[in-house]
Amino acid sequence: MPKSYEYLMISHPSQYVTHVQMNRPDFKNAINRKMNEEICDLFEDLSVDANTRVIILSGHGKSFCAGIDLKESLNMVSGAVEGDDTARMARRIREKFRENQKTYNVIAECPKPIITAIHGQCIGAGMDLIALSDIRYATSDTQFSMKDVDIAMTADPNTLSRLPRICGNESWIRELVFTARKFDAEEALQHDLILKVYDTFEGLIKGAERLAVNMSERSPVALQSAKIFLEYGRDHTTEDALLFSAAWNQSQLQTEDLQKAAQAAAADDAQPQYSKL
Repeated sequence: MPKSYEYLMISHPSQYVTHVQMNRPDFKNAINRKMNEEICDLFEDLSVDANTRVIILSGHGKSFCAGIDLKESLNMVSGAVEGDDTARMARRIREKFRENQKTYNVIAECPKPIITAIHGQCIGAGMDLIALSDIRYATSDTQFSMKDVDIAMTADPNTLSRLPRICGNESWIRELVFTARKFDAEEALQHDLILKVYDTFEGLIKGAERLAVNMSERSPVALQSAKIFLEYGRDHTTEDALLFSAAWNQSQLQTEDLQKAAQAAAADDAQPQYSKL
């Protein structure tokens, strides 16, 4: 039986496409501890789900994600620092942060391509989520912000390490991080943070679904291999990446998908049906 979640909605707009919607609309999908645990659990499952080749991530309601649930986070920290000495308090705070970071690590390690469909507010932890995705679409009314310094926190390292590679302009990224100012979809598009802008939420979701369906028709062996190569190449030298590719392909090229794709291309046919992975 499929799992049920309190703060996530799961749908399948097409075969092999899974749409995940954060579902805490009264709080603009601010991430509390329960939602954090659910996202981690779901992405662990989707990473090995043979019926999922592409994932769409969006937010239900008026916003994509307004960041972490600040009230709950403050309670978490204050609860961790009550009693005992400094060393013990510090260890408990570290454990809490490691729990939260696990979610972002699970998303980062997911071999399935992730499309984020962003609207309304995308703040703080919302920026963390989109930095971990592969392709980002947004509505024209989206407001982005790296809000962490405004609440005396530091953004997650996953975000700080990835955004300069995504956008290219490190000065722009540093300005956003150091000032926590808001910026709109037009500016995000100008700096390559997002790929496309849509006028409406409905158009955004349809656009994400069209792309997801297109991608899901490809060989799941090739699709996941391509993402794994891109992730590996980001943090390694070209020579290391070439060695990794050779080692990976000695097994992954031994797939029936290669022959199916070659036959379809030779006959100028549509994409063939590929077996589940």
